[in-house]
Amino acid sequence: MIIRTLITLALAVPAFWLTMRFNMHMFQLNTYMNNEQSAWLAKNRHLQWILYFAVALGAIRMFVPLAGLDWLTAVTDVLVWITLIVIILVYRLLIEMNSKKPLKFTPRVKRMVATIIAVDVLIVLVCYAAVLIRYGKIEAWNLAPLGGFLLAAVGLQLGENMLANSINRPIEKGVNNHYINDAKRILKENPDLIIIGVTGSYGKTSVKFYLETLLRQRFRVLVTPESYNTPMGIVITIRKFLKPTHEIFVCEMGARYVGEIKEDCDLVHPHHGLITSIGPQHLDTFESMENIQKTKFELADAVPDGGILFLNGDNEYIAEELQRRKGSRPLYDDPVMYHSQKIGSGYYASDVVVTNHGTDFTVNAPDGETARFSMKLVGMHNVINVMGAIAVSHEFGIPLAELRIPVRRIQSVPHRMEMKNHGDVTIIDDAFNSNPVGSKAAVETLAIMDGMRILITPGMVELGEDEAEYNRKFGTYAADCCDRIFLVGRKHTEPIKEGILSKGFPEKHLEVFDKVEDAISRAYAVKTDKHKYILLENDLPDNY
Repeated sequence: MIIRTLITLALAVPAFWLTMRFNMHMFQLNTYMNNEQSAWLAKNRHLQWILYFAVALGAIRMFVPLAGLDWLTAVTDVLVWITLIVIILVYRLLIEMNSKKPLKFTPRVKRMVATIIAVDVLIVLVCYAAVLIRYGKIEAWNLAPLGGFLLAAVGLQLGENMLANSINRPIEKGVNNHYINDAKRILKENPDLIIIGVTGSYGKTSVKFYLETLLRQRFRVLVTPESYNTPMGIVITIRKFLKPTHEIFVCEMGARYVGEIKEDCDLVHPHHGLITSIGPQHLDTFESMENIQKTKFELADAVPDGGILFLNGDNEYIAEELQRRKGSRPLYDDPVMYHSQKIGSGYYASDVVVTNHGTDFTVNAPDGETARFSMKLVGMHNVINVMGAIAVSHEFGIPLAELRIPVRRIQSVPHRMEMKNHGDVTIIDDAFNSNPVGSKAAVETLAIMDGMRILITPGMVELGEDEAEYNRKFGTYAADCCDRIFLVGRKHTEPIKEGILSKGFPEKHLEVFDKVEDAISRAYAVKTDKHKYILLENDLPDNY
């Protein structure tokens, strides 16, 4: 009995670690939110059915010894060992497959791992303490249920991270408050620092980096790195990178729930705000467009009187929300609007010329100043983003003529319409894009390329109940702009396929693959005497 229990332990330890690591990775991708992890588990039951079986078999194994039949206990031990071996093999494969954004062993993750282990050890100790109280000693037959518990503990990794998260909540709140208060202290010690908040459903990361490039003509600028747009990401930026010499802090603010932009604003108290766009993104958590509009305008609400609010004048949802707020405060009656081509109040572009080598346009400022700009970025959606950065920089006192060279220097933000040339093939990497407006703009940009135009996409997610319809519409846009379309994922891309074929797109030029790597290999293999442009549109995260 003891030997069999030791064999079970030897198999259970790696199985426990692999299942805990995989589910912790998914929990991290689901932003440590118990409700999102629960929804993910429900949606992906088929992926981890073996753990449900493990819990059931473990429970049976715990009570089998009570029957007093050693042969039956031995048989169930063999079943336990087989199950643990299968779990080890399956989860090693899952971890290898899910490596786009690997698990980061942050202090929070380490604390949750410690809590999970402590909970399981505590359960065992309590059980054997009860045995000692009842019988006065632990004998071999008392060890028999341990094998069942070890297997059940492996299966319980489906949800133990959520339990650990709940247990650790007071600790995490205390840790976060410590760092938040330290960040607030640092900001108070820099009273002359100008803070510009940047938010939007899409475009905010790109505009943030464009602002950095342009404002550095006159100012010492700090921006939140990469996609650091959560409260703790902002806190890390302030504590790690903010120096007394910085004059402007451009702070990106992201949200998936109502109130999260306000939380960012309560931390940094922006002096000015820029809203790049409002559109259907994260509809599964926001639940409605009205909630998205309200949340993005939490930045506008936080800008004090005397501050400047910069708004995308091309965006219908921004215009709608602004109209609702007219008359409520001067900031909403006189914002600085910027437009891609529409002539109106504020800044607007004219004489826009888009080629596959870049974009030329003239900027017209409200004070009558004009200047001709050239940039390496391609597409009309990039014109509106750069216009926002130009509007802010000009309002901060930099003449348009002085901005021409830095605009020419602007580089594509990684994975956002990033052009990568490889001989006779150009990869257009738009993997971080996952919204209907941006996806439509991306394929329309592909359409202007002079060559073979190939789209590779798994479609869009997090769009709530209308997700299938948004993907179907995307298919109709793609059909008008592409020569070949390669879809990744058979089930999720069905609506895209339907939209593509509804436009009469040749079915022989539409292919579906299980892996993006296979689609890319196929795209490279397509024979043509033209230059190939391969658009990688969206890349689903590991939890999808």
